[in-house]
Amino acid sequence: MKNKRVHVVPHSHWDREWYFSIEDSNILLVENIDHLLNVLERDETYSAYVFDGQSSIVEEYLNIRPENRERMKKLIEQRRLFIGPWYTQTDSLLVHKESMIRNLLYGTKIAQSMGHSMEIGYLPDIFGQNGYLPSIFRGFGLEFSILQRGVYTEQLNGDVNFIWKSPDGQSVKANHLYFGYGPGKFLSSDQEYVENRLIPIIEKLEEVNEHCDHLLLPAGGDQVLVREHFPETVAQLNRIDPKREYVLSDYETFMKEAWAGEPFPNVIEGELLASQRSRIHHTIRSQRYDIKQKNAIIEHKLLHVLEPLAVIGQALGLPYPKRWLDQMWKQLFDVHAHDSIGGCNSDETNRDIVHRLEKLERMADGLVNLLKKRITYAISRQTGNENIYVAFNLLPRPFSGLIDGVIFTKDPHFQLVTNDGKGVPAEIVEQHYLPGGKQIVVTAEGEKEIDVQGYYRTVVRLQVDHVPALGYCTYQVIEGTEGCEKRILDQETRIENEYLALSYEQGTLRLHHQPSGETVTNFIRFENTGDAGDSYDYSPLEGDKPIYMEKAELLSVEKGPLTEKMVVRHIGVIPSCLSEREKGECSSKLEIITSFELRKGEEIIRVCHQLENQAEDHRLRVLLTAPVAGAKTSFADQAFSLVERPVESKYLTNWREKRFAEAPVPIYPLENAAGLYDDRFVFAALTKGMKEYEVLTETNELAFTLFRSVGVLGKDDLLWRPGRASGINNKVVYTPDAQMKKKMDFEYAIYMANETLNPAKIFAHIDLYRGHFASYQRQQLNTFEERLERFEIPYPIEQAPESFSLLEVDREDVFMSVCKQAYDDSSIIVRFFNPTSERKTVMVKSNHIKEIEETNLAEETIRTIEGPFVVDGKGYMTLKLKGTNMS
Repeated sequence: MKNKRVHVVPHSHWDREWYFSIEDSNILLVENIDHLLNVLERDETYSAYVFDGQSSIVEEYLNIRPENRERMKKLIEQRRLFIGPWYTQTDSLLVHKESMIRNLLYGTKIAQSMGHSMEIGYLPDIFGQNGYLPSIFRGFGLEFSILQRGVYTEQLNGDVNFIWKSPDGQSVKANHLYFGYGPGKFLSSDQEYVENRLIPIIEKLEEVNEHCDHLLLPAGGDQVLVREHFPETVAQLNRIDPKREYVLSDYETFMKEAWAGEPFPNVIEGELLASQRSRIHHTIRSQRYDIKQKNAIIEHKLLHVLEPLAVIGQALGLPYPKRWLDQMWKQLFDVHAHDSIGGCNSDETNRDIVHRLEKLERMADGLVNLLKKRITYAISRQTGNENIYVAFNLLPRPFSGLIDGVIFTKDPHFQLVTNDGKGVPAEIVEQHYLPGGKQIVVTAEGEKEIDVQGYYRTVVRLQVDHVPALGYCTYQVIEGTEGCEKRILDQETRIENEYLALSYEQGTLRLHHQPSGETVTNFIRFENTGDAGDSYDYSPLEGDKPIYMEKAELLSVEKGPLTEKMVVRHIGVIPSCLSEREKGECSSKLEIITSFELRKGEEIIRVCHQLENQAEDHRLRVLLTAPVAGAKTSFADQAFSLVERPVESKYLTNWREKRFAEAPVPIYPLENAAGLYDDRFVFAALTKGMKEYEVLTETNELAFTLFRSVGVLGKDDLLWRPGRASGINNKVVYTPDAQMKKKMDFEYAIYMANETLNPAKIFAHIDLYRGHFASYQRQQLNTFEERLERFEIPYPIEQAPESFSLLEVDREDVFMSVCKQAYDDSSIIVRFFNPTSERKTVMVKSNHIKEIEETNLAEETIRTIEGPFVVDGKGYMTLKLKGTNMS
């Protein structure tokens, strides 16, 4: 009797784009699937083929071959062709948590419409695993996961099968692809291959499957064509190898058979970032910063502005732009594929990605403009007031604080007032007079030009009070009244508010915490080093010493009733290229202009760096000194809570001797925030597109990578990554665009407080800093401020109330991560999460919701909710809301 069963799983790992374009990929895809359908239909012994767990390939293929829908559908229904659960193979550490969930939602729904969605949380190639993936998979009814990267061998305890557990306690049954997804790519029954390649792999798999008689042998690779000979080869292997049974299989069958009886008690918790057996590319999070920054902007506009605004509009009677959002999300999923968002692509491909993101931003801005305008005009018709300004609050609780907007007036002096005549405190950020231009009037004598009166464009900061939750309020714009104060230049060298103060003295910046009296001296500086790496990984240049830019020059201080702002400049001279750096020469000027902004009532200081890079092959980081000494761990947000990480890696001393695939450097990703804490202070940075940090223990600094500058896609034998080049390793692909020789800006905020770490406060400040707001003024002076402003549009609703709130939650420590229309009907989906460790009881208050159901992430109903509900610690709950104009 044979004692081991080897599951040979034929598959193709399909990169959407990489060193080739998405058009190249799609042309190849159609040819490959044409051939695959023929092979599967012709040979019934070819039991199954896995097409990378993606549903996007179905849409791309049927777009060109619509006549083959039923052929493809039949094979999927028979579970001989496996697609889903993903739409695209998303990176899980560089995109928003809700983007991952949405990717799976579209992927599973599309696959199910074709007959079946693969019931495996499949992660063959992404660069590290988000700790919440087990929970997210369970939310889609997935019991199993198969993954390659991120696991330390010692974590396995002799079994590649283990329980993978999320911070909220949800878990999946997982299998680690010990040899990656391609050990059987060249599967053959040739004697030399069997003896010298196959059997050694199988024997090693037997070693790491101590308690299992089922071995998984993935037999595929990147963009591979179906191997027609596999059924015969498997039959021949059974005749050759007397010890083992070989079967042509699929991932679902393997996992069900391997886990029958659940013999694997080993539990691995949280994120998986080990670079022992496969490369994680720790520093890819700072590659092509422009792509990361633009993606973060688009995700925010979709998730936190457009979708909740569209839900408010739907509740008022406006059509929800579902088809537009479907199209936009699918284009964004292409960006989120692990190579795409990683930026480790050819320049041609990265230009396509940037263009795709630019198009998405234009679409988002246009749809937001239509929604705001239609709601505002409906309010105007109901109230009878024309010059009104509407502030939209897209959070599930009332908002009081500062919001920014643009006001157009004929008079430079104006005031915003509430419906009861109360003035709104306001500050002019900037104001410009704009000429009105010419208007063409057609008369009986022909066209005539008429001068149009000029007007003022004012960027204004308003101190609003109690803007309704997930709703809006309306203000009237009164011209000719002194209601907004301007900022004025100040000769002081200090700015402050109730919580923080920043002072400048002889080139040094000091950050002072007002309530405690704690001062951090020299709290910010910049570090420049050579980068001898490639598009995947930063690599130190041997013998290189960092260049620090520490001394600042004060440029200006401005003060207003709501804001105090300081602008400084750092100037350095750095090597223009690696050869200069090796010779100790410096010829490239680097000037960094930094603005610091303190706003009334905020516990954060807002920071913006602007620079123009002219050098090549280097890395620039900002170093922030923390008032936290001797921290052993750092924290960062990941999905629905905070994750803690060691500031030093215990594997770093002997990683080469242990033959790690990559140095286990403690450089980490973040979604929105990262920081340090002790029993006295919390110190964190909240970012907009910066995705990489490290703790420098010797100097007590948080280092955030601003950008990397490199000019080649892959290199052999990097200092932190020995061996072959990553990705394509038999051709040099030069990427001059990746040198990032252009103007860039970097935005983040610093939170500093003398308190113990409270995850809810970190997430509250993320919401505050990112800004879940929109605003619109009805006016006749300017028709170019927003994308579609000057065009005539229909107005589907006649009237809307002066103020409105769709719903409100009764807790400040529970947060909303999504608010959108449901996938399958016109109900509303909202998701609330609790980042703390304690369970929270929550109540949704609304005059517009008739029924509330709890659903899973696939939006399938679990139960009806009446009254309060509980959100578990580090957990989340998805609700489906039904009510007037909603279903």
